[in-house]
Amino acid sequence: MSAFEVYALCYGRRMGYRGEHFLGYGRDSAEPHPTAYYVWLAVSPEHTVVVDAGIRAERAQGVPGLDYVEPVRLLEEFGVDARTVEHVVLTHLHYDHCGAVGEFPRARFVVQRSEVDYWTGPWAKRIERERWLLDEVVLEHLAAAGERVRLVDGDAEVVPGLSVHLVGGHTAGMQVVRVETAGGAVVLASDASHFHENIRNDHPAPLLHSMTGVYGAFDRVTELAAGSGLVVPGHDPEVLARYPPAAGRIVRISGPSGS
Repeated sequence: MSAFEVYALCYGRRMGYRGEHFLGYGRDSAEPHPTAYYVWLAVSPEHTVVVDAGIRAERAQGVPGLDYVEPVRLLEEFGVDARTVEHVVLTHLHYDHCGAVGEFPRARFVVQRSEVDYWTGPWAKRIERERWLLDEVVLEHLAAAGERVRLVDGDAEVVPGLSVHLVGGHTAGMQVVRVETAGGAVVLASDASHFHENIRNDHPAPLLHSMTGVYGAFDRVTELAAGSGLVVPGHDPEVLARYPPAAGRIVRISGPSGS
């Protein structure tokens, strides 16, 4: 089994407020707090796996202050044609993580069954307060993908060296991705921890499905990263400064020479 190289592709940036990003009111809630938006790429000699698909261009136009580049354009910049990608992991079905699934016509999509059930099951019409977090077009694309959608229950191997792990908390079927690299295991936490600060200070984000589930996800992510300690949060601009640049808005998390 060959080791993967892992890259974070920053397709968007926006200035928000701490109160939008951390649960509970504090004296600093009104302070400006930047956020970044990513898709991730894991590449080995045998496999290319994209983690999350990002916001589709039409939806991005409605996000105030978003500095946006289409995720597939970033992949092209790195030499990856979305039309040929065979594996896409969807960590959860919020609009900023899966909106561009239609750009991957050959991909096999890996998503937790509990996540799909939450948005399509008997309670779906009664969760209107959360519906804005879903891009309805995504459900249409996944339905049309048919057998290319792999619904998993819990932990599963996607390809050798890359696995998904159900953690919940942020959403009903929130999953994280563990990737084996030459520098050790990298855990792509996505929105199980939006920022490094969430796990470091045991401080959840405001949008959550289960409070205890969020804390359990923090623990599970830390456990999965044991040894390397390489945890990549879902929206932290610090990722761009912490890791070496690979191209434009792209940084390398880990590779043959380590991180």
